[in-house]
Amino acid sequence: MSNVDTSNKARLPRDERRALLLSAALEVFTTAGYHSAAMDEIADRANVSKPVLYQHFPSKLELYLAVLDLHIDSLVFEIQKAIASTPDNKDRVHATVDAYFAFIEREGEAFRLLFESDMSVEPQVHERLNRMTYDCAAAASAVIAIDTGLSKEASMLLGVGMIGYAQVTARHWLERDSKLSRQDAVTLVYSLMWRGISGFPRN
Repeated sequence: MSNVDTSNKARLPRDERRALLLSAALEVFTTAGYHSAAMDEIADRANVSKPVLYQHFPSKLELYLAVLDLHIDSLVFEIQKAIASTPDNKDRVHATVDAYFAFIEREGEAFRLLFESDMSVEPQVHERLNRMTYDCAAAASAVIAIDTGLSKEASMLLGVGMIGYAQVTARHWLERDSKLSRQDAVTLVYSLMWRGISGFPRN
């Protein structure tokens, strides 16, 4: 294990140290996968002792869930912000699609953790991923319901469809190493999505 400067480490505020641990964990979980990731390696990468890591996160699963929660909250916030950014629905769709691609461009490792996890069948992980999709879709469906007069259930189905489409296309873009520019990819996805949703008459 690497030598650690305990004097510098002691001066580090708890929140800042936690952020460093989460960042190190994201790197290790993304590279190795949950099952092959070792707490020793995460501690080394964060330049802390293993007991310090366990003071913050008593188990590997708790650490993994904390990393997941951090980036789920970040993505949901960006989608909700995009939907609320303008009263124009065409611009809303563009902003929402762009928010996904911007998240990928900025946090590709986090996106892989969210959508390519080897832990997706773990109940606590599965519940969080479902909540992420639901929270994003709920923000879209609220606007759809107001503008179209469709029922809550119908609006939610369309919201889930829109969010799922943005997720899948953004993931494909990431897997292809961004051969298309982000702007071109967003324009293609947004154009197809808008042609579909704009067919529903405004209330």
